[in-house]
Amino acid sequence: MRAIWKGAVSFGLVSIGVKLYSATEEKDIRFHQVHREDGGRIRYKRTCQVCGEEVTYDDIAKGYDIGGGEMVILTDEDFAELPLTSSRAIDVLEFVPAEQVDPILYNKAYFLEPEGTATKPYLLLRDALTDSERVAIVKVALRQREQLATLRVREGVLLLNTMLWPDEIRKPDFGFLDEDLKVRPPELAMASSLIDSMAGDFEADAFTDDYRAALQEVIDAKVEGREVVQPEEAEEAPAAAVDLMAALKASVERARSARGEAPAGGAGEPTPISAARSAQKKAAEKKAAKAPARKTAEKKAAPKKAAAKKAAPKKAAEGEKKPAAKKAAPKKAARKTA
Repeated sequence: MRAIWKGAVSFGLVSIGVKLYSATEEKDIRFHQVHREDGGRIRYKRTCQVCGEEVTYDDIAKGYDIGGGEMVILTDEDFAELPLTSSRAIDVLEFVPAEQVDPILYNKAYFLEPEGTATKPYLLLRDALTDSERVAIVKVALRQREQLATLRVREGVLLLNTMLWPDEIRKPDFGFLDEDLKVRPPELAMASSLIDSMAGDFEADAFTDDYRAALQEVIDAKVEGREVVQPEEAEEAPAAAVDLMAALKASVERARSARGEAPAGGAGEPTPISAARSAQKKAAEKKAAKAPARKTAEKKAAPKKAAAKKAAPKKAAEGEKKPAAKKAAPKKAARKTA
């Protein structure tokens, strides 16, 4: 990487020498305008609208249109005399919680690298920002313009995020904001269920620029002289939903199917409600299954108990007859002796 700016971070009375590097780069495939017949590059001449002459870069200045055909011309000297106190410094103004900075304000990102002997104070500021869980609000002058920015830590490196000024953020002025439209609770519950079914952890590497990949494939095929294979047709976008609830229900089932989950029995009901009803249904089925089992066991046990009761008197009767037989034997012996 090539440094695009050198300066210092002013942290109280501490000055930290740093180099600034662009943290991002666009991966768009760029084209040149060429002549269709022979591929020659198309060039544009810089001509003056007043005199019609071609103008070199040295003769080009910046002009501000004040209306009525009048133009105020500014030179490099005019810009150099502007009171930019932070021309070569990143001035820390305050430290704030990161969640208080609206992401819409963020513009471009830059890495900061310590320069020379500034490594130790650089690490000090980095670790202090990490421990405080805050970001630094700073001012910095880049490309002849003073900008508001944040300073935070990313992967062990200080990251500078330039920001838009508050008056550069447009306010949404849409008619529906003034309409008295309300969302019904079932619709909100179903939408929440859809969000739950599509929830996950964000992993940036899981997403790719399919258009750029397909375009690069076309270019490579042209270079190699091979046939261009048309990509598979993309899935058609669904038609506008007439029934909002029906569309939400179908979306929930589609999301579950995409994740390999079985479709819910109560399709169309929010996940918490369907889960609760499913649990109640299972509990009722278990109770219903246990009740017949107990009755069957009791029925089987009843005959056994009755048989045991009937068997007890028989054994007792048999026990009583045996002693009677023993008593009869001596009587017969006595008669024979007589």
